[in-house]
Amino acid sequence: MVPNLVSAASVLLLWFSLEACGAPTTSSTPAGLTIPLQMRSPAPSRNLTELGLLAQGQRDAVIAKYSGQPSRKRSTGYNLIVDQQYDSGYYGSLAIGTPLTSFDVILDTGSSDLWIVDSSCNNCKGIDMFNPSSSSSLKNLSTPFSIQYGSGAAVGYVVQDVVEMAGFSVSNQGFALVDEVSQDVLTSPVSGLLGLAWQSISSSGQMPFWQTLASSGAMDSALFAIQLRRYSNATNPSTLEPGGQLTIGYTNSSLYTGSIDYIDVPSTPSYWYLPLESLRVQGTAISIASGTYAAIDTGTTNIAGPSDAIQAIYAQIPSSSPATGQWIGYYQYPCSTSVTVSFSFGGNTWTMSAADFAFTSISSSECIGAFFETTSTAGSSTPSWIIGDAFLKNVYSVFRYNPPAVGFAALSEVAIAQNGVNGAAPTPTIGSVSAAVTNTSGAAPRVRLGLGRGVVQGIAALFVMVSLWVL
Repeated sequence: MVPNLVSAASVLLLWFSLEACGAPTTSSTPAGLTIPLQMRSPAPSRNLTELGLLAQGQRDAVIAKYSGQPSRKRSTGYNLIVDQQYDSGYYGSLAIGTPLTSFDVILDTGSSDLWIVDSSCNNCKGIDMFNPSSSSSLKNLSTPFSIQYGSGAAVGYVVQDVVEMAGFSVSNQGFALVDEVSQDVLTSPVSGLLGLAWQSISSSGQMPFWQTLASSGAMDSALFAIQLRRYSNATNPSTLEPGGQLTIGYTNSSLYTGSIDYIDVPSTPSYWYLPLESLRVQGTAISIASGTYAAIDTGTTNIAGPSDAIQAIYAQIPSSSPATGQWIGYYQYPCSTSVTVSFSFGGNTWTMSAADFAFTSISSSECIGAFFETTSTAGSSTPSWIIGDAFLKNVYSVFRYNPPAVGFAALSEVAIAQNGVNGAAPTPTIGSVSAAVTNTSGAAPRVRLGLGRGVVQGIAALFVMVSLWVL
């Protein structure tokens, strides 16, 4: 979501892999290797991913033992995503404080602040809250915090504490504890939001968690990547389903095919925004004003654009019309119509599934489209288009630190096959740390790097498996 805009499965893991599904988890494997998100039934033999991890552990152990080379000084990690309420939102997990307490947080590339509900929040019933007095490392900066989203607001104060996610740890990470939050912003079990955009638009002024890692050199590659699953058209989906994967410091090559098409972020990075060069609906080009930019926003469910462009989109769909009541700004159209939309951001053209164009049905024959009108225009301080999950479910998305860019790649058959597959949603767990950063106010972050466990335990326990119960 962009501020001020609209809005048990058992997993077998190798002993030398990291012990948690959910967050924070770590990955000491090199880029492109990861543990499958879900195994729907026990396998009689190890799969290719497991064999690859075994082989890599053996290789790393031999190098460490005989070559005298130092251990890796950078790290990678992954975090399993949860799909909430049939693609309405996607969240991951992190842990905060000393001792650590884990929380679920919305993953939002359209904003830059991390915040968690404070135990003093009066209207946060049913939501896990953070008690600041429980952490011996928390520092209250006595700075007020407030942020406005299209779905509501959050108000609180700024603190610093240990934050861990995907095997990365940052000491003195700045974030907000919120004691007031609008009713529609959070849905249990989510306890907060992790902003994944740039510090320049941070309401708290604090450097985002991912940017602290990237600027410190803690990542193997200074980027993070996201794959989102689709359940909106699945048969009998649950309100919480396995939602995909966030990787930090590497891209998971099993989830995409071909090359990653990077488009540079123009000017000083703020949002992850790109030039929107063309848009086609049912094969017809929609007029796009020169200088039009689009924010790539995992925190927004649908797609927002200027009124004239949205009207032109629905003009290509027979029998469509503006919706009324609570759907003002949206359009309705016959559910029997399959609508194809494609985008170009200065590189390849990316097509959006008709299943994602249909946001929901309001009757047996009428559907609400995923595109809706906003009042923002080209040339304003915020991008005029907000490209949310309705599009992002169709691509593998990469967010690069330097040079700042967003990359898209075609989803692999492995990733596509995960859509609509029912399973137990990942729950937050606390794993080991492979890289730690101390964030020093007013200075560049300093990196303190863990040696990792892969080399030490890789040979000793190659065939030991651990079964984790994910609720």
